[in-house]
Amino acid sequence: MKNLIIVTGGAGFVGSNLIEFLVKKTNYEIISLDNYSTGLKKNHINHTNVKYIKGDTLNINKILGKYKKKINTIFHFGEFARIFQSFKKFDECYKSNTIGTKAVFKFCLDNNIKLIYSATSASLGNDDEDKNLSPYAFTKSRNIDLLENLKKWFNLKFEVIFFYNVYGPRQIKVGDMATVIGIFENQYCNKKPLTIVKPGTQTRRFTHIYDTIQICYEAFKANKCRYYSISNKNCYSILEVAKMFKRKIKFLKPRLGERYASALTKISSNNKIIHKYGKIQLKDYISSFIKSQNYEN
Repeated sequence: MKNLIIVTGGAGFVGSNLIEFLVKKTNYEIISLDNYSTGLKKNHINHTNVKYIKGDTLNINKILGKYKKKINTIFHFGEFARIFQSFKKFDECYKSNTIGTKAVFKFCLDNNIKLIYSATSASLGNDDEDKNLSPYAFTKSRNIDLLENLKKWFNLKFEVIFFYNVYGPRQIKVGDMATVIGIFENQYCNKKPLTIVKPGTQTRRFTHIYDTIQICYEAFKANKCRYYSISNKNCYSILEVAKMFKRKIKFLKPRLGERYASALTKISSNNKIIHKYGKIQLKDYISSFIKSQNYEN
């Protein structure tokens, strides 16, 4: 019986929240495979069904080979996941998103394992040109192309979920890999101006981690080999979000790879997207965060 789930990046922001959810909803054994480039031991979920292994996805066959007959599904969430930083850390981005991900795809294909892949809204929009804005967006979009061909050539089974600017518990708040909302929260707590990359009018569909994980689980349960997107119906500019925190604002110089809008997902007529929208609203989340900080102080 295939009673094992693998979560790559399981010690990271999205992966740890997914494991916590799966522990509550299923009886599967779970293994996290994470190289801890951004993952943290403090994100580990303490449960008898969960095991943590440190390693790179490019070595997945060597690391998880002894488990291959037991693996039901791999949630592949352990990729390099920042736009601007993919210019500064191109080798790391390529190694993770191209070489490492190819190894994961091949491992699934060779061992008849279902794959659930986290795609990104960063590769969408602007008449399909946004996928060429950065090494990150490019590598992620090419992985979708590869998956489609693997399905056509070898009947690989997979679900693809497009993420939209995920925020919430365990998000990264400091360092190069910090998220927008995480950065703002950290600056708010330290009474510093909120930094915005110019022009500030670029828009995003911020989606809470709990809404995101819920759709990942629904895709896993439905098992229909479909494309999903999980976003929020409300779209905000970065400047609008910063103003919700009611702090001073400091503008930074424009950056390479910056997107100016967050486009809803379109693939093709042959691969229709199941659009899902989150219930948790960013305004409510930020309001609750500010109240909690005021209470603590």
